[in-house]
Amino acid sequence: MVKQNIVIGHLYPRQMNVYGDMGNVIALRYRLEMRGYSVTYIPLDSLKTLTENNIDILVGGGGQDSNQNLIQEDLQKYAAELKAQCDDGLVCLMVCGMYQLFGNKFILSDGSELTGASIIDLETRAGTERLIGNVVIDTTYGRIVGFENHSGRTYLGSGVQSLGKVIKGAGNNGETHEEGAIVNNVFGTYMHGPVLTKNPVFADELISRVLNRASTVAVLLDPLDDFIELSAATQAIRRPR
Repeated sequence: MVKQNIVIGHLYPRQMNVYGDMGNVIALRYRLEMRGYSVTYIPLDSLKTLTENNIDILVGGGGQDSNQNLIQEDLQKYAAELKAQCDDGLVCLMVCGMYQLFGNKFILSDGSELTGASIIDLETRAGTERLIGNVVIDTTYGRIVGFENHSGRTYLGSGVQSLGKVIKGAGNNGETHEEGAIVNNVFGTYMHGPVLTKNPVFADELISRVLNRASTVAVLLDPLDDFIELSAATQAIRRPR
């Protein structure tokens, strides 16, 4: 049986949505509805209701360090439930600030720490300069382009798979040529843009994982006309940092 209604959970939309990452929700909804699926959008100001809402894909965005501090208590309170869901295969796309908080900790410039949910084995440290500009990476899903704007330097733990290899830009830290991280069905990245609007193959990878996790038979996606999306990606790749 193939599930026909897909539930998109938007994590902390009031606190962690300052860089336009709501566009990732819009892109997922569009690509699902174009294929005949219905979509339910649920904003989650707390992880308390994560399980009862039967979320199929969880999306989180970026925010200032002060906003990350606002949500830390809730994230810690329900971290075990969140981790259980992720270990069970929940599909997640976490961008920038939420990517950092899905890690172990974020060490701020004053030496204080924000404790993460430890979904991904990574650590972020505040840098002295912001890493800003278009970033291009090669992944197993093809070339992906986005826009990075972060001062944190993120370092992956041993054995953690990156989302891709940096071709242009800084990526996780400007040193290791890695961008993002993948653990099970959890994807973390610094790419704004929003990233899914210009990278339809990446969006469809997430959708495919959602549908196949929720269905009892294998699901193949019907192709869509991605001319506009791919044209936007081509233009972004050409832009200088």
